[in-house]
Order: sequence, then C-alpha cells, then structure tokens
Amino acid sequence: MIIVLKKGTSKPQIDNFVSEVKEKGLGVHVSEGKEITIVGLLGDTSKLDPKDFLANEIVESAERVSAPYKMASRSFHPADTVVMVGEGQSGVTPCPVGDKKIIPLIAGPCSVENEEQIMDAARAVKKAGARILRGGAYKPRTSPYSFQGLGKEGIDLLLKAKKETGLPICTELMAISEMKYFEDVDLIQIGARNFQNFDLLKEVGKFGKPVLLKRGLSGTISELLMSAEYIMANGNENVILCERGIRTYDNYTRNCLDLSAVPYLHKVSHLPIVIDPSHACGIRWMVGDLAKAAVAIGADGLEIEVHCNPDKALSDASQQLTPSQFEELMTKLNKIAAVEDRTM
Repeated sequence: MIIVLKKGTSKPQIDNFVSEVKEKGLGVHVSEGKEITIVGLLGDTSKLDPKDFLANEIVESAERVSAPYKMASRSFHPADTVVMVGEGQSGVTPCPVGDKKIIPLIAGPCSVENEEQIMDAARAVKKAGARILRGGAYKPRTSPYSFQGLGKEGIDLLLKAKKETGLPICTELMAISEMKYFEDVDLIQIGARNFQNFDLLKEVGKFGKPVLLKRGLSGTISELLMSAEYIMANGNENVILCERGIRTYDNYTRNCLDLSAVPYLHKVSHLPIVIDPSHACGIRWMVGDLAKAAVAIGADGLEIEVHCNPDKALSDASQQLTPSQFEELMTKLNKIAAVEDRTM
C-alpha cells in the first residue's frame, strides 16, 4: 500500500505518521520528493482499508500496490535511483550507475587468471574509457573440470589493479562463506545461477555493498524484481539490475537478449538496468552490435568482457573482445549516446 502525503507536510508530522504505522506491525519506506512524500507500507496490509488513512489531515491519497515487489517498485519510489560505486575511497574514481547523463562501462576479463593478465586488462579498459573493472575471482562453471577461478587470490589481484588504475572493481559472489573476502569489493555481482539463492540475497542485503543482480537463465522480469526485493528488504537499496539474456527454444546464440526489458523496467521500477551483451550472445563479433542497441534503447550501463589475448582465455574465450576492439566500440557507443545527450 502507498500513501501520498499532502504538499507542505512537516518533518515532525511525517515522523509521527510513520510511528503510528509502525505500531500496526508494518514496515515503512519513505520516499521524499520535491513536491510530495510517499509512504510505502511493507508487510501484510490485507486487513487495512486505504480509506481509513484519508481521515488523517496530512494524507492526500492511499491505494494498494498490485505488484508483489514493493521497494523495487516505481510506485513506492518515483524518482530514479542512482547507485554510486566506489564512493568514499581515496584514489578511486566513484562511478554513478543510473545517472541519465552517463552510461558507464563495466569491463574486463571473464575471469582473473594471473597478475599480468588482470593488470594489462585493467590498464587497457581504463584507457578506452571504462569506469568499472570487472573480473571473476570465483567462477560458476557448467563443468566441474573447467577453470573455477583463483578465489581469494583473484580478489587480491583485482584490488591491486584498483589501486593502480583507480577503477572500482566488480566481481561475483557465489557463497555466503566467501563474503569475508568482499569487504573491499565495490560492486558485488550476483550471477544468473544465484539470482534466486534467497539466503545469499538476504546476506548481501545486510552486507550493504552495491549489488549487480543478473536475471536468471529462465527468470521472468517479475522474478528478477522479487530477487531485488529480497536484497532491499534486508537493508540494501543500492541494487543494479542486469539483463544478460535468457534461454529460449533457439540456440544460434548463447542466450536471447531481451532488450525490451530496458524500457519496461524503467516503467515499473526505479532501479538502474545494465545490459551484458557478452553473455547474451557468446559470440565476439556480435557483442558490439548488441551493445550499440542497448545504448540506443536507454540502458543505464553495459558490462562487456575484454581480454588482452581472448583466444587463450581460461573461460568464455569466444565472447571476449580484444582491447583494440573494445576501444573502437567505445568510440561508436559515444556517438550513439550523444544523440540523447549522454556520454559513456
């Protein structure tokens, strides 16, 4: 249920109203805009009649929210959310995700393989204009015999790359037991295979770090938003959604990129949405075209895999760009972004 308070309602009046609602055993989410304040009620509101709230002189309107997700809903939070990645760290350039003027690139290799590889990649993507460095320290792989990542050593190498380049870092968290190594990670990625690992989502919510939440292999948009709700309901509102393609009946590409998710999510949710064209197609020569389409349709960011020697990469070799290909793509993306008065 959402309750809109009248323009000019004072802070003490809002606080008193929130206290009264909490006494009913409900959670409260307050969104203060320039003109109005919206109070979202969290919990079982089935026995409450919206009309009863209209008796309060500060209430403009009250109505139920039909969507099962509340905190992720634009009804609860009309203004766009901007997630700051890497904020408050000396020597690190913070990156806004969801700022309608900037389309940040999250770029780097699929997995961290060794120090030389990640340092070279970090320098290359920064030179080309990337704003966040990605790299998998822990890798979920279909085959148990495939390279699984370096683990904590991989995070240590990412931190070294961050120190040299000033780029915030993004890497995937797979298990609650690994969270102790993620204290200095700027953007925690929850991969497609874990997007409904609700225990993990709850802990990430309590952890407080910005989260890049990927849509599951066969996940619906509603399921993606409900997973975001788990994180937000546990105290962390810094959630970035990521569309990385879903499985369909066809297999000419690795997955099927759902670009229509971008305008739809912008309509129903205030959370920023990033597109991952690398995992969507799994084919190097297609990544650039999908990235250009994502910028054109209004994505809030891109996540692209870049490797200095992709043919010898230990994971996802076929979909990673070379630094020169990435640099050339960045030039083209900036031209497309400029049409909407945006920049990469």
